[in-house]
Amino acid sequence: MPWVRDAALPGLADDVRMTEIEIPRPTSGDVVELIIEDHRLFETLLRELRDATADRAAAREALANTLIAHGEAEETEVYPKLKRKDAITQDEQEHGEEEHAEGNEALLALLECKGTDTQKFDDAVEKLAEALNHHIGEEEQTILNPARTEVSEQVRQNLGEKWAVMRNRLIDEGCGSVEKVRAIVKKAEKEGLLPAGDEGGDS
Repeated sequence: MPWVRDAALPGLADDVRMTEIEIPRPTSGDVVELIIEDHRLFETLLRELRDATADRAAAREALANTLIAHGEAEETEVYPKLKRKDAITQDEQEHGEEEHAEGNEALLALLECKGTDTQKFDDAVEKLAEALNHHIGEEEQTILNPARTEVSEQVRQNLGEKWAVMRNRLIDEGCGSVEKVRAIVKKAEKEGLLPAGDEGGDS
C-alpha cells in the first residue's frame, strides 16, 4: 500500500501531533470490509515495526492511533448493534472487548519504550503482534462472518458510516498518545477486562 507523508493539516490544534504516515480515512462502506481493511493495515504496520530500516517511530504512532480508534469505534458502534441483531452473543461481545483490552495493554508497553532500536522494543512489537494476530483471526471468524450472514447489507452500510465517523474523529484527536492509551488500559483494569497489573516502565 503506498503511503504519503501528511502535509500540514489546517484547523488542527498545535498540540495535536499527526502521524507522518497517512492513515486511510474511509467515510462509508460495508462495516465488515472496512474493519478487514484496518486489519490488513495493522499487519502492514507490524511489518514496518519489525524492519530496522523503516521509520519505526512513525509506524508506531500510526498503529497506535489506528488501533485505538478502530477498537473504540467497534465497541461503541458495532458490537452492541450486532448483539441486538442477534448476530453475536453477549459472550462474543465481551470476549472481543477483552481482546481489545489485551491488545491495548501490549500497545502501551510498546509506546513506553523510549527507543525503537532496542531488544525491549523488538520484544514489545512481537507481544503486540501476537495479541493482534490472535484477535484478528477470532474476530474475522466469530464476529465478522455472522455480520455478513445475519445482518442486512443496509445495516452493514449504516454501521460502516457510523464506525468510520467515530474512528476518523478519534484518529484526528490523537487517541493513540501514551497518556490516552494508559488511561484506556486503566479503565479496562477497573472494568475487569484486564487484571490490575504493574505499571510499565518507560526505558
